[in-house]
Amino acid sequence: MSYNLMIRALSLEDKLSVACKLFNQMFKRQVMPDVETYRTMMQGMCKKRQVMSAVGLLEDMLNKGFVPDAQSYTTLLNGLCRRRKFREAYKLLCRMKVRGCNPDIVHYNTVIVGFCREGRSLDARKVITELMPSNGCLPDLVSYTTIVNGLWRQGILEEARRYLEEMVSKGLSPHFSTFHGLVRGFCNVGKYDEACGVLMGMLECGVAPHSETWEVIIPRICDEEDSSRLEEIVGKLEVLQLLKAWSSVI
Repeated sequence: MSYNLMIRALSLEDKLSVACKLFNQMFKRQVMPDVETYRTMMQGMCKKRQVMSAVGLLEDMLNKGFVPDAQSYTTLLNGLCRRRKFREAYKLLCRMKVRGCNPDIVHYNTVIVGFCREGRSLDARKVITELMPSNGCLPDLVSYTTIVNGLWRQGILEEARRYLEEMVSKGLSPHFSTFHGLVRGFCNVGKYDEACGVLMGMLECGVAPHSETWEVIIPRICDEEDSSRLEEIVGKLEVLQLLKAWSSVI
């Protein structure tokens, strides 16, 4: 415990080299590190962008018979993704279960967010479609929101809409910005019917469009000289407002 306290304090003060010396002294003094010691060292290494050294420490930990805890893996996965070591992050996620730590939704979302942050939403999709089902883990609001936003930002609009619809079908409530981004994406490529469809889905979920969404879609619909879709959308909005007013009275 004394060593752990000192190593944590040194890591927090960005004195990783001193923490490493203290860590190595433990073996010389026949004081065995525990899971917390290794985790603290990994966190310090990742903080200093020495993520591959942290992965090496994980291997040393496993060779000595320790089973890393969930937080240790979260630290490494986040560090690998931030350093754009996506292949290593994916492999680590795949190997967790056989190494004694069952991946949870936090681990999966860490990698999904990391992939999408770097414009690799198709790789993130593999996590949702391949890894998570094999481990009986269901995507949550963060998983779906991240993948939908990642896909539409890359222009993969139909796939983004499919995940949005799947998200809604599972009872999850997308944020306004997720709908808005997809509406804007469809409008930018001239797919106004699809944009209207997303907007209708937004209203059906009980999410009122903000002014930004109207500013994107109304001029495009008016340019098409087809007011029928606009009337349909406005009608849906009026129903939504009436329902909200009625629920507030009740």
